[in-house]
Amino acid sequence: MKVTTTRLTHNVLSGPRDEGEPVLFVHGNVSSAAFWRDTLAALPEPYRALAVDLRGFGDSDPAPVDATRGLRDFSDDLIALVEAMELGPVHLVGWSMGGGVITQLLRDRPGLVRSLTLVNPVSPYGYGGTEGADGVLTHADGTGSGAGAVNPDFLDRLAKGDLSEEAPTSPRSVFRSSYVAKPVADEDFYVAAMLTTKVGEDHYPGDAATSEAWPGVRPGTRGVLNAMAPNHFRVDDLHTIDPRPPILWIRGADDVIVSDASLFDLAHLGVLGVVPGSPGTQAQPMVTQTRAALERYGHYREAVLAECGHSPHLEHPEEFRRLLVEHLQSRR
Repeated sequence: MKVTTTRLTHNVLSGPRDEGEPVLFVHGNVSSAAFWRDTLAALPEPYRALAVDLRGFGDSDPAPVDATRGLRDFSDDLIALVEAMELGPVHLVGWSMGGGVITQLLRDRPGLVRSLTLVNPVSPYGYGGTEGADGVLTHADGTGSGAGAVNPDFLDRLAKGDLSEEAPTSPRSVFRSSYVAKPVADEDFYVAAMLTTKVGEDHYPGDAATSEAWPGVRPGTRGVLNAMAPNHFRVDDLHTIDPRPPILWIRGADDVIVSDASLFDLAHLGVLGVVPGSPGTQAQPMVTQTRAALERYGHYREAVLAECGHSPHLEHPEEFRRLLVEHLQSRR
């Protein structure tokens, strides 16, 4: 269904029930609400399952992203959606970038949140450009992160709607190598959902900017990847909010996108010699950073799924739903 708010018109997918405790699912980068299709259908009573296409993804409006606000364009959109649909307070489930979006929402409007479930979430210190458990910026301007870090051939193939497997940079190949650790059913469906991503400087990946420091790129001010840059997005103070609903953190043990040695982190690729000229900057310890922030928060549980990559809800759907429902029930 299409829901128009004070900010934009969202495309929203719904599960089998129109009533019950609302559970709002938020997708990650280069994807859409379609990635939650099977989870929506299987969520039991008494829950009302909903999944939203974020701006610039799926069939929602392709509104521009002001990256200087971090992920707040997305989280403010969700607040407006919850209010327009009169859902609140809601259970929030966020995957990858979506985990950062719902964490920002929790930070800004904790009273709207019944519970939070983070699925392989982006670090509370953003993506790239930080060091150590406390997320110290490698460079004050976020060098090492942002839109300039994207592979240009992947971007070109995404923009052209490439469905092939002819190159390791095709969306299908990236899905196979990075989104999941092992093959999953309905691959065509998920690759098609990836291709709904709006490409451009106001969308994905954003405007690229250069830096004199290695690796030569820094965040711009527009678009998705810049919105996750560490000089724009930082939510490490969740322990200061009130109320503090419980958080479930589910992650795949074999994730190569969000990890302490991410294959998408320029610093780690420099250490490996893939990106030349590295001064020895260590990989961003993304998992360690998330755990440190949640330890300060205090009211959380971490669940690690073996033989699982970046997408537990696709790779181990039954175990994922079991963990999620247990978490939701803890708030009843």
